[in-house]
Amino acid sequence: MGRQTPAAEIFRLERKSRCELSFFGCRVSAGFPSPAEDYLEGKLDLNDYLIRHPAATFFVRVSGDSMVGAGIHPGDLLVVDRAIEPIDGSVIIAVLDAELTVKRLRTLDGQVFLVPDNPSYPTFKVHAHCEFEVWGVVTAVIHKLSK
Repeated sequence: MGRQTPAAEIFRLERKSRCELSFFGCRVSAGFPSPAEDYLEGKLDLNDYLIRHPAATFFVRVSGDSMVGAGIHPGDLLVVDRAIEPIDGSVIIAVLDAELTVKRLRTLDGQVFLVPDNPSYPTFKVHAHCEFEVWGVVTAVIHKLSK
């Protein structure tokens, strides 16, 4: 089938405290630098920025490379919201025959497909005999640029 189990780890959202960091409201140029202190707008809490429904949100760690075209790489953390209704084109976490997977949800003429964002992997058509459930919609990807 070409599926991989990308969710080796699942984490619950735990909000013990706020994490407010300095927020610069200017866009960052990839060309010439500008003095960023002139644009300081206050504080940004990443919980508020990344999480709409705290009680319905969890994190999963990705293994596998079937979604690299969507910017999802092995080792990334995905922010997943179970309160959001998936629509055609959503990146979702699904249970497919007792395995967790992250794929793009596509629907066509009443058929459901799980589509990888890597041409090395095949699209999977969800058949009526499959155990299939959407666990949530991926709303953000967190990955480090260096280790």
